Amino acid sequence: MTTAESAPAPSGTGDFDLGALLAERGAERYELHSRYLNHQLPRMLHTIGFDKVYERAEGAHFWDADGNDHLDMLAGFGVMGLGRHHPVVRKALHDVLDASLADLTRFDCQPLPGLLAERLLAHSPHLDRVFFGNSGTEAVEGALKFARFATGRPRVLYCEHAFHGLTTGSLSVNGESGFRDGFAPLLPDTAVPLGDLDALERELRRQDVAALIVEPIQGKGVHESPPGYLRAAQELLHRHKALLIADEVQTGLGRTGDFYAYQHEQGVEPDLVCVAKALSGGYVPVGATLGKDWIFKKVYSSMDRVLVHSASFGANAQAMAAGLAVLSVMEKEGTVAHARRTGDLLRTRLAALTDRYELLADVRGRGLMIGIEFGRPRSLRLRSRWAMLQAARKGLFAQMVVVPLLQRHRILTQVSGDHMEVIKLIPPLVIDEEDVQRFVDAFTAVMDDAHDGGLVWEFGRTLVKQAVADR
Repeated sequence: MTTAESAPAPSGTGDFDLGALLAERGAERYELHSRYLNHQLPRMLHTIGFDKVYERAEGAHFWDADGNDHLDMLAGFGVMGLGRHHPVVRKALHDVLDASLADLTRFDCQPLPGLLAERLLAHSPHLDRVFFGNSGTEAVEGALKFARFATGRPRVLYCEHAFHGLTTGSLSVNGESGFRDGFAPLLPDTAVPLGDLDALERELRRQDVAALIVEPIQGKGVHESPPGYLRAAQELLHRHKALLIADEVQTGLGRTGDFYAYQHEQGVEPDLVCVAKALSGGYVPVGATLGKDWIFKKVYSSMDRVLVHSASFGANAQAMAAGLAVLSVMEKEGTVAHARRTGDLLRTRLAALTDRYELLADVRGRGLMIGIEFGRPRSLRLRSRWAMLQAARKGLFAQMVVVPLLQRHRILTQVSGDHMEVIKLIPPLVIDEEDVQRFVDAFTAVMDDAHDGGLVWEFGRTLVKQAVADR
């Protein structure tokens, strides 16, 4: 009898019934999370009234248990670039599962990783090779390792207020102290102000810098690098034999109206590019580190070093199929151009409100990555209320806007960062003009209420009490 003949036959669906399990235990979702996972998450959701029960989703919308439609302006922190459950991505995943491929043998070369790398590199022709991992922070970790090894230098520069991930290496280049506190010692990396070329050059003169890692538009606060900064930084880095790493985990794949955000600036050609989030199609986690040929050949310099950097689930068939399907959809449906047009429309309509509302300080961003910043009002009546919130905790007013957007208008958004009066909009790239107007109308209603001294401020008092209690 052959090995195949002696192997037990697949048992079909067996006794496991996912639908029955969800029907039986789904109502326990918040209790289960409190008991077995991060107990602060359900506590936070209960406090701000975000403890909803969502039943299904499609595109830029999802529906709660009562059948109410919600507009998604968060896209799962940018993961749902094509919205939820795009039919082409779903079909690709069904197809790859049905194909029963001999996946992850670790000692062969399957076609899907090469095909996805080829298609991904076509959007950045100055780069040559790809390493596939499973997340954005893994993509950053790979870039940090590759830059250090390729240059033979230990130190990486990053920008103040940057966010590059939360694993130890990427945390070392995270510009927010709230994430770093308590996790020292980290790697000996150094922060420089975004846009400050003099500070960059001072550090480069020490001749121990491997690279500068930078988000072309920072996710925390939605701050864009100044015009000309990336190109000038690249020239400085190369003059000092250091590398430029572009973190496009959130800004890449059309988010800012170009395929990559660094492409807004002529002549910028990063040595390494980090990609993740939207490449997954919202299904199978995937991250990618793109780089120049000489860097990869230096890292993988011999057969002895063939596994010097690897990932157990990297380049798995499901992730590769999802990535190929995402790029196919983006190219055929003109997703990048659509994001640019829709983003311009949304930003223009919001910017027109800055003269109308004294609490609205700024609207900025590119494509469908938009920051709405609030600031100290002029009138005495509003200034006293603003001061009350600021004394308790900076960022509470932005949270006061986010909550009624969901509770009253069924629109999901997020505050852009801790201790920031900024809301960040990163909706699925497939939102349309009707969705844009729905958000603008809802935002206008919330701002009217805030300026009239309405219920928004009642919720503000609740947030103040909670902030004081957490001190």
